[in-house]
Amino acid sequence: MKTANYKFPENQSNIDEFILLGFTNFNIKIQLFLFPLFLFIYIFTILGNLTIITVVTLDSLLHTPMYYFLRNLSFLEMCYITVTLPKLLHTFVAKKKTISFYACCTQMYCFFTLGVTECFLLAVMAYDRFVAICNPLRYFSVMNKATCLKMATLSWVSGNLISLGQTASIFSLPYCGPNLINHFFCDIPPMLKLACTDVSANEIAVSVTGFLVLPLPFSLVLYSYGRIIAAIMRISTSKGRKKVFSTCASHFVSVTLFFGTGAFTYVRVKTSDTPDNDKLLSLLYSVVTPLLNPLIYSLRNQEVKGGLKKLIHQKVGIKETKTSKNVNSKDNEE
Repeated sequence: MKTANYKFPENQSNIDEFILLGFTNFNIKIQLFLFPLFLFIYIFTILGNLTIITVVTLDSLLHTPMYYFLRNLSFLEMCYITVTLPKLLHTFVAKKKTISFYACCTQMYCFFTLGVTECFLLAVMAYDRFVAICNPLRYFSVMNKATCLKMATLSWVSGNLISLGQTASIFSLPYCGPNLINHFFCDIPPMLKLACTDVSANEIAVSVTGFLVLPLPFSLVLYSYGRIIAAIMRISTSKGRKKVFSTCASHFVSVTLFFGTGAFTYVRVKTSDTPDNDKLLSLLYSVVTPLLNPLIYSLRNQEVKGGLKKLIHQKVGIKETKTSKNVNSKDNEE
């Protein structure tokens, strides 16, 4: 093991790299199945969310508050899954499964910045739907451009500040060995297990932070969707109720999955003694939720699908025009 060149002001750490086990403790057949599966999920998630960003950006009809937040969410999900999944894929094929001390610190900071930001952003999106459905006449006056920008900016700034505090707290602890992280990324619970000091205060701080950024925003989501359901029940036609409820139900399932698994991981005071279960839970909010985003917000969204079809038709039309011009120019030359 190498000796670190850097020192902390009070506590010293003799570890300058960690080993990410990922799912390498699983049966080799399971690993051979997981690698292509995770690779497909990563590619699909990136392409799906990138498609949403492109369609929303290019289609002027989608320049509304709802799709402004959706574009933010899609960009966030792309970054979110990129922070963890490529490194996980690397652990399947690389002999050296190490991550440097500073890279581990950076990964944790980015992961929690994006995770906390998503908590606030999902709450903002639920509030946006609440205003749109329950107060449609006041929607564009309440959710104007300035308000949307402030809400999105506040979500990102809050995520950065909260993550910075937690990451600094975790990586100011001394790490004397072993350096094996039984996880697929530098998460807080497995990192606290490796610290060679009392981490009770850190566990409490993590739980308090988890309560602030998970149950509280989720309470706002529950309130918003409760009001939305009440409004849906007042819709006179069953077809209209079914359409609105179908869309909101799929959104709510994704949001509940993200908040529920995240809360179970970070609101607990004590770190878990079942690392394999922690890995599976982490997969739900770090991999499955970003995967569901393009499925829920594009394949089940008529406006996004309409924008995508329009974009494809425009591209095909341009190519056909160029082809016909080339053919005509050749005919004229002859």
